[in-house]
Amino acid sequence: MADNRPSLAIVIVTFNSRGEIQGCLDSLVGHTEPFPATITVVDNASTDGTAAFIRERWPSVKVIDGGGNLGFSRANNIGIRASKSDYVLLMNPDTVAPPGGIQTLVRGLAAYGAAAVAGPRLLNDRNFPELSWGPTISPLGELTQKVLATLYHRKVRRVVRYVDRLSRQSREVAWVSGACMVIRRPDLEAVGLLDERFFLYTEDVDLCVSMAKRDRRILYVASAEIMHARGRSAARNPDTEQMRRKSQIAYYEKHHPAWVPLLRLYLKLKGRPT
Repeated sequence: MADNRPSLAIVIVTFNSRGEIQGCLDSLVGHTEPFPATITVVDNASTDGTAAFIRERWPSVKVIDGGGNLGFSRANNIGIRASKSDYVLLMNPDTVAPPGGIQTLVRGLAAYGAAAVAGPRLLNDRNFPELSWGPTISPLGELTQKVLATLYHRKVRRVVRYVDRLSRQSREVAWVSGACMVIRRPDLEAVGLLDERFFLYTEDVDLCVSMAKRDRRILYVASAEIMHARGRSAARNPDTEQMRRKSQIAYYEKHHPAWVPLLRLYLKLKGRPT
């Protein structure tokens, strides 16, 4: 019976995303069965006609005008509050869901009662897996992730094999990427949705840490694959690096306040904007 099937609210935040959103919505609209789903797009004051394009091409998609560039967390929260469902799926506009990818992700979370959040195996446009999981943010955690990512992007063969092997193993992790994550709505509401102090970046790690503090688990579902054209939107924004550093500082202020003075000093010495 349809009433017994868990419902899904898909929320997508756009900012000048007309070039990416077609592939994303084409892969979602009409392709979520057996889960009844709504799709809500919150547009952060795009100037490229993103909102009008969506309204014209996909009339079943609800488009909300944010009234300005509200940032990722706040815009997602608007979309979440405007929907009702058992599960919330957050997706970036530069993601594409192959057939069965969303269903596998939702089923993976549904079957694992201890978990509040689940993320898929993200693949780039060359079919290589992303490092879409990792240790929680801390001085040691960031160093570990940075070294691994650097060696991986330099295509060090042993590291590439290691990452590929890890990417094929479903397991509990510390966090999953906000580019695509499904969340149980009661857990999401229990932590107060996404923390809006994070304008862009780090909000996904923070959300997962908030869940863990409630003794809820984070699940990586390797059998669910989603394509991700990573970084296209960020590449168009000249303030990307500054926003990344502000979010980093906000995260440390919230979770590791004793490290904030040293972090600020490090960023100043490196000449990085904050």
